[in-house]
Amino acid sequence: MRYASLIVAILFAQAALAQTTFHGTNARTGVFDSAGPTAFNGVQWRFKTGGPVIASPAISQGVVFIGSSDGSFYAIDQRSGQQKWKVALTEPISSSAAIGDGLVYFLTYDGIFYALSTESGQIKWRFATGGERRFEAKGMHGMTPETQLIADPMDVFLSSPALDHGRVIFGSSDGHIYTLNAASGVLLWSFETGGVVHASPAIAGGTVYIGSWDSYLYALDAETGLQKWRFKSGEDPVNHNQEGFQSSPAVADGTVYVGCRDGHVYAIDAQTGKKKWDYSTSQSWVNGTPAVRGGIVYVGTSDTHKFLALDARNGRLRYAVDAHALVFGSAALGANLIYIGAFNGRLYALDVASGELAWQFQTDGAAADPLKVLAADGDFSKAALAPTFDNFMDMTVHLYKTFSVGAIFSSPVIDQGSLYFGSTDGNLYAIH
Repeated sequence: MRYASLIVAILFAQAALAQTTFHGTNARTGVFDSAGPTAFNGVQWRFKTGGPVIASPAISQGVVFIGSSDGSFYAIDQRSGQQKWKVALTEPISSSAAIGDGLVYFLTYDGIFYALSTESGQIKWRFATGGERRFEAKGMHGMTPETQLIADPMDVFLSSPALDHGRVIFGSSDGHIYTLNAASGVLLWSFETGGVVHASPAIAGGTVYIGSWDSYLYALDAETGLQKWRFKSGEDPVNHNQEGFQSSPAVADGTVYVGCRDGHVYAIDAQTGKKKWDYSTSQSWVNGTPAVRGGIVYVGTSDTHKFLALDARNGRLRYAVDAHALVFGSAALGANLIYIGAFNGRLYALDVASGELAWQFQTDGAAADPLKVLAADGDFSKAALAPTFDNFMDMTVHLYKTFSVGAIFSSPVIDQGSLYFGSTDGNLYAIH
């Protein structure tokens, strides 16, 4: 029996090594086995794609996998930064990939979910959803005209899949959560929510946790898709600004931690769906997935430009760091440092205990600042970003100027002592 148990343990360990996914594991806690750089020692390499890189990288067996807004999916040698293969598809890719059993999985803006060979990029199978689109509503964010249906330009991510016991699970703009056979792409079950699903699923204890733009966080049985519970967050029926889950949940110690566009971080009992606590961010969106370790929850905010450390037991603030810009990405936890990117094209390395800045890095776009919208400390000039910000055109101009400085939407990945992340300047960076 002892030898049989040892064999099972080895097989599980090998399976874990052969699978990688957004924010570290299916629990999405952002904890990585490798320690990240304690100081900035330079750019190991940069790989240029043909468009902004919103997705986060996935790394397996010495290869970095990532999609770009240029509509292509790339496999890049981890050591040299040289392209191994590229698959040109038809639409932008802002879904972070999951890898397992020789296949890499992701979703594209044409509503197609792909499984490619990690070795060659050959398409093994594809699955058509009901289509992808941005979250939209009349009078979005209070913009004019109030009667017009407006797509939210700040809805930039697509759902990133999770692999679990031969299944691949992801959300879709058609309102469904899909579970497919990972080897064949055959539909196993789907669950319909009341809104766009761009959050990524977290899986723990046989349960799938995922939020929707319908303002609910769902807990579903991973095998059957049956609902166990759902948790209601805030609504904003007039402006549709303070509502919806863009953040993906993280699960630790029997608790689901998730941010919401209603300006709260929630801690929810994983078994019952009952709220343990919530932390108000003064109506500032929480779009990134919380990182959780050692009784602390780490998360960034949007309009308040903060990176927060909260007590996991009660939600009390431990510290707040000024990021000088919106934070949409998710943090990566190394040994003693935590790494987070911001809209100003800066990646911050912070002491996990105190929040003190250890070092920072500027993307090429931020260093060049071609439209001259950044101050020396990394703050944006509000006057330079957009004139009034009361209509769709202003918001689009605002986002264009943000992209020009190499904003970091991508969540960093720590592997073998280096950091890997994408930027809207089109680069995938490896820094050490």
